[in-house]
Amino acid sequence: MSSWRTLLLRIGDKCPEYGGNLDFKEHIETCYGILWRELEHSGDDILTFFLECTEQLPHKISLYGVLVGLLNLESEDFAKQIVDVTQTNLQDALDTGNCNRIRILMRFITALMCSKVLQPGSIVEVFETLLSSAATTVDEERGNPCWQPRADFYITCILSCLPWGGAELSEQVPEEIERVLAAIEAYLSIRKHASDIGFSVFESNEESAKGHPEKDFLEDLWDRIQVLSNNGWKVDSVPKPHLSFEAQLVAGKSHDFGPISCPEQPDPPSLLSSITCGKQRHEAELKYPRRIRRLNLFPASKAEQNMQPIDRFIVEEYLLDVLFFFNGCRKECASFMAGLPVPFRYEYLMAETIFSQLLFLPQPPFKPVYYTLVIIDLCKALPGAFPAVVAAAVRSLFERIVDLDMDCRTRLILWFSHHLANFQFIWPWDEWANVLDLPKWAPQRVFVQEVLEREVRLSYWDKIKQSIENAPALEDLLPPRGGTNYKYSTDVENTEHSISKELRSMVRGKKTSQEINAWVEENIILVHGSKVALEVVIQTFLDIGAKSFTHLITVLERYGQVISKLCPDEDKQIQLIDEVSLFWKSNAQMTAIAIDRMMGYRLISNLAIVDWVFSPSNVNQFHTSDSPWEILRNAVNKTYNRILDLRKEISSLQKSILSAEDSTAKATEGLEAAESKLEVVNGEPVQAENPVRLKRLKSYADKAKEEETSLRESLEAKEALLTRAFGENEALFITLYKKFASVLLERLPHASPDGKMPGLNSSVTDSMALDSEEPSTMDVDRENGMSEKSSQLNGQSVSDGYNVGEQEQWCRTTLGYVKAFSRQYASEIWLHIERLDREVFTQDVHPLFRKAVYGGLHRLGI
Repeated sequence: MSSWRTLLLRIGDKCPEYGGNLDFKEHIETCYGILWRELEHSGDDILTFFLECTEQLPHKISLYGVLVGLLNLESEDFAKQIVDVTQTNLQDALDTGNCNRIRILMRFITALMCSKVLQPGSIVEVFETLLSSAATTVDEERGNPCWQPRADFYITCILSCLPWGGAELSEQVPEEIERVLAAIEAYLSIRKHASDIGFSVFESNEESAKGHPEKDFLEDLWDRIQVLSNNGWKVDSVPKPHLSFEAQLVAGKSHDFGPISCPEQPDPPSLLSSITCGKQRHEAELKYPRRIRRLNLFPASKAEQNMQPIDRFIVEEYLLDVLFFFNGCRKECASFMAGLPVPFRYEYLMAETIFSQLLFLPQPPFKPVYYTLVIIDLCKALPGAFPAVVAAAVRSLFERIVDLDMDCRTRLILWFSHHLANFQFIWPWDEWANVLDLPKWAPQRVFVQEVLEREVRLSYWDKIKQSIENAPALEDLLPPRGGTNYKYSTDVENTEHSISKELRSMVRGKKTSQEINAWVEENIILVHGSKVALEVVIQTFLDIGAKSFTHLITVLERYGQVISKLCPDEDKQIQLIDEVSLFWKSNAQMTAIAIDRMMGYRLISNLAIVDWVFSPSNVNQFHTSDSPWEILRNAVNKTYNRILDLRKEISSLQKSILSAEDSTAKATEGLEAAESKLEVVNGEPVQAENPVRLKRLKSYADKAKEEETSLRESLEAKEALLTRAFGENEALFITLYKKFASVLLERLPHASPDGKMPGLNSSVTDSMALDSEEPSTMDVDRENGMSEKSSQLNGQSVSDGYNVGEQEQWCRTTLGYVKAFSRQYASEIWLHIERLDREVFTQDVHPLFRKAVYGGLHRLGI
């Protein structure tokens, strides 16, 4: 990497390139000197790389703005190029809805204005363009309020620029910036409060239940900006390097920023209904998502120590930008996160921000393992501070585990077990030993049990037992030691033993599937019946494949046809799953893996898995074990991913067909041009083109047509598979929701005539409320904290340590998973919502079930 690239990349860092110091002024002077010297020879390269740095290292934008300002003094053309390309990029980002790019480029043009490269009036024009679009969108007569997420995003972009340039705008164009702020205030008065119901990490909704909903993210940011404005726009967390060069920068020419335009808002639904509006709102939320939902794990005295209100927002912006742009470089990510340009400590806020992304709903921006690695690297980079903060975050989450969303609880379990695996499984388990005094369904006890089970998967049983030696009683929560439960491993000889031995010898003798099928039909099914055949064959195959994952895959690939013939229908497939579960009853991981692989080979259907998960023995575990939920998640995920993969393949084929059509057209055109060339020989027109070249051109044209035809056939095949997968998906969700509706209707208490829901704590019903402006009809008796029926629901006694009965906890857990599945697969569920409304979400289903589904879909006000 050439020196100017390194200097641009490392500006503001404590690094050898800048002598190991952190003097921003010196860094800027050094970098400017090199850039100015190289500008004549490498202007285009510098321009491209410079803009890449501004977009991918946004926490250094203030420094890059000053560099452009200094270069503007010597080369106005270069600065004008920067401005013009930035305007083009911003317009492209607006047209494509690239949220991160819009936000970063808005911040960059604000920094250019501070360094006298841009006219302040140009920035105000950009703000007013976004404001106009936002105000039109939320106008119920002229706009399309379903797309309020886009309007809110535009306003957030404007407000987020003000910490970087509010002081300069207030000084240079005070009337204009006051007009912008007044317009934002007017916008806030007409928009609807953005509800987080269905997307809250913690399900307690006490404030909403009291009729005083918490401020949403935009309202909160507006309050912070108002405090900043009242303080004279003084902010410590944003570097102001342009002030050190003000005397020089003022001599530069300020350029105009070209006009921008916002894309036209989508037309409102022609038929206004909860479904059409809900689909548009869902699309808008996907395209313009929220960046963060604060967890508030720590007291403000720790998380915001020595900070102004706006500082929290700015540090969160820095952290989220680094997490986004360095998602492929975890060590660089941790390094930049640990060295933000702020004058105060922010470890607590950094931990809370990372956990907010790990637990973000409906999905974290990146795979959870990324955040695991970042936390690990930060613990190693800041050994004296960050590990204790992470431990405090875990304790805070553990204390509130009762209110934690079920999807978030699963992620927390997976993260925590993985994190401990990287630190020798060390944790003060004695702090949590008291969970043994809680009933088996208590969320804290289940959490510890599931963490230990996941740790065993990542290590081995004896190692995890050793890690809890400071709380030996917790051994009761460890999973069984593992191993198989092969039916025919005893020395007792019977018919099944003999058949199993013979089948094993046939497998060792590498008999084909056809030979084994014939043998099974003749020697087992006709003599002992299909049930015995299924038990013996599956148990034997599983025992042969039990040595390792590879052995299991080999058996399934080699003898899948045997299993498929034995289990042709759903009932037989459920028996197959029963056999797998029985064989691996001491190993939940292998049970899940075996069932998942069998579904992958289409030996088991997703509907059979759903039926099995909702069998009585599994339903009774819903609140005490993650095992049935893991198997159900795997089945739904695999079905969902088939559709995603097919859509990607179809999109790729469509692009390839366009390219092939172009190639075919060119090849055909070349051939026709060659064939049309004539010359006169002996008074007769003859072919002028060389026959060899003509033959070659014809070959090219034929190959191009063949390739195009082949691609079209592949596209037709993939589209047929997609249609089939779409039907499977629809059947899966209908079956899944019918099962949920059925088991919940059996166990949830009936609503009384006055609309109350006896037997469930108010937190369940309040957290399911869909519109904070409407009082919930599911109020319950709160006298003494819980009604008598609540504490003795269906005869269940309550432990002194956890005042929720087993039946009530089962209902809470199951409703939580209903909401989690609805939220995670909302994009697919909305495609089938009409049929689901007709067949499942009818007036016959329990009101809390319907509210859980609607909450996950963010189907508000219904």
